Amino acid sequence: MRNLPLAEHQLEIERNRRAWEAKPLLREVYADFYGRILALMDPQLPGRVVELGSGIGSLKNHLPAALCTDLFPNPWLGLACDAYALPFAAGSVSHLVLFDVFHHLQAPAAFLREARRALTAGGRVLIFEPYVSWSSYVVYGGLHPEPVAWRKPICLGEEAPGRNAYYAAQGNATRLFFRREAPGWPPGWEVFHREAVAGFSYLLSGGFSGPALYPARWRSRLQRLDRWLSRWPRLFGARCLVGLRPSRG
Repeated sequence: MRNLPLAEHQLEIERNRRAWEAKPLLREVYADFYGRILALMDPQLPGRVVELGSGIGSLKNHLPAALCTDLFPNPWLGLACDAYALPFAAGSVSHLVLFDVFHHLQAPAAFLREARRALTAGGRVLIFEPYVSWSSYVVYGGLHPEPVAWRKPICLGEEAPGRNAYYAAQGNATRLFFRREAPGWPPGWEVFHREAVAGFSYLLSGGFSGPALYPARWRSRLQRLDRWLSRWPRLFGARCLVGLRPSRG
């Protein structure tokens, strides 16, 4: 556990923006990810689409009406807010999007309690995360600076942690939604969508911090390979998408 000062957080965002602008391949890979998220949205639901932990705010490239937020303000964001204390009226949000944010929630149940308050009837929480498989563990566990925390206890209490506490556990979505390490979790919510997909086109792109290991013209071929390998997520999965909505009754 460490504190993440504002200056350090801002430097990371600025590095990511430079990488995003300089790497067309990265933008193309992410376009596929955002397409998967948009496909789970219900356009008939009233209320705003809100992304939490938006970072560089790239969701707006695919959904201009989205409200992009983060803990700290930036000119391209619509709002600075805390996921544990959302500044939205009850029932005013149609979708909450968390792209690589869920594994930073030290108390995910505390967030979901607040999400339930803010969501309209039938509203959705869409979670896009690392998926830890036999192959992706090599990258997430050995080459990524954030811990996988594969055996570290997950706090499922509803008390929000301190604002300045930095937390990361890349394996949490895999453990909770796929390995079912906490049966029946999250209580009061329906998991209406759950999929894990291969992501070699992403992993070999170098992400925001590393060099691309293949030329951009190979992207479509690698994505076709990813779709085929996604038949065996425990072996080849690298990304996952989970859709939640409050249970009826």
